[in-house]
Amino acid sequence: MSDLVAIFLHLLLFKLVAPVTFRHHRYDDLVRTLYKVHNECPYITRVYSIGRSVKGRHLYVLEFSDYPGNHEPLEPEVKYVGNMHGNEVLGRELLLQLSEFLCEEFRNGNQRIVRLVESTRIHILPSMNPDGYEVAAAQGRNISGYLIGRNNANGVDLNRNFPDLNTYIYYNEKNGGPNHHLPLPDNWKSQVEPETQAVIQWIRSFNFVLSANLHGGAVVANYPYDKSLEHRVRGFRHPTTTPTPDDKLFQKLAKVYSYAHGWMHQGWNCGDYFPDGITNGASWYSLSKGMQDFNYLHTNCFEITLELSCDKFPPQEELQREWLGNREALIQFLEQVHQGIKGMVLDENYNNLADAVISVSGINHDVTSGAQGDYFRLLLPGTYTVTATAPGFDPETVSVTVGPGEPKLVNFQLKRSTPPAAPKKRVPNSGQRVKVLPKKVQPRAARKKEMKKKQTQRAPA
Repeated sequence: MSDLVAIFLHLLLFKLVAPVTFRHHRYDDLVRTLYKVHNECPYITRVYSIGRSVKGRHLYVLEFSDYPGNHEPLEPEVKYVGNMHGNEVLGRELLLQLSEFLCEEFRNGNQRIVRLVESTRIHILPSMNPDGYEVAAAQGRNISGYLIGRNNANGVDLNRNFPDLNTYIYYNEKNGGPNHHLPLPDNWKSQVEPETQAVIQWIRSFNFVLSANLHGGAVVANYPYDKSLEHRVRGFRHPTTTPTPDDKLFQKLAKVYSYAHGWMHQGWNCGDYFPDGITNGASWYSLSKGMQDFNYLHTNCFEITLELSCDKFPPQEELQREWLGNREALIQFLEQVHQGIKGMVLDENYNNLADAVISVSGINHDVTSGAQGDYFRLLLPGTYTVTATAPGFDPETVSVTVGPGEPKLVNFQLKRSTPPAAPKKRVPNSGQRVKVLPKKVQPRAARKKEMKKKQTQRAPA
């Protein structure tokens, strides 16, 4: 009897969770879906806005965490961004499906999903360009309107709107200079759109470790750098890539998605061929001021771009097939944030050290510790020499072997540098420097003769 009750309760719970809906969501419907998921899983979700679009629509994010709204030390932050181009809509729908799936599977006790949510802080931004989406959705599936809705309401392509940091890193690689957290121009806010500014402020507010940006129009996992040293036009292939210092790691991240995807890894899609279903962005075509390069050069975040469908606005009846083709890949990619090394950077008194630099010998790209002193460095399996440095402290270097499983915990405790001795101060005399001459030392016999002479002169007559 108890087994029957358990089965009944399980079926009842399944019915209480709204079924996955394979349809396109306009803005109001998208917002309702996010809050519906939050209401169904209130203890592991949070809905928040990072800003507004040109037309005032909120850029809503759905967060999954066992402590939503709080960063837990040593728990990495990961994000998905969809619908950056308003007319590329599959990513938007997949992220809504993923949100419902994570909530439902957590409630059903799926141990893989429970472990993921409890060990990771996941942020999902289904639409970065809600204004463009509404334009694209209103005009329907008109082939002549292939680009309608791509840009934001000001007519700007948001993936060509981030500050260009590639030029600086290419210069620094040749002439020396920072290899991480490149500074922004003083007037950067006046150069970007409201949606871009909101995302920049968002990724500066969280210590994101891993990210994917979901697009459409091809089927391939694209990794940095997107901008080449020599400008290349889309459609004219060039065998030379423009790799980052973490090129092998980025290739692995791209392959994780490609091979977990239903057909991306096969390579032949949309009339293009990409071996293993991956490509270096710059070898495909050069893109300036893109978001994935910006993440890598300005923050600790490793981002790739996922092109997920030949049709930018696929018909509604194809959404279920696309979800089934992407579901495992979306989960596996999130799990990739748990690799490499992580740890705390502390001082001698066990205080957290924020903004400490973590360097890996042989990889010319550093990361920094977050506000609570924790750091995350994605690495492939191998043995590495790792150094932590912070202003006013002696650096500490360790050798660490990284395996294929969970990240290796490597903590640093830095000792404060001994300050140099202060120089002796000279005593001024009426504002002038006093030059002290050494006394002339006479031989002992001469001193006695001189003293006897003075005593004779002082004797009474």
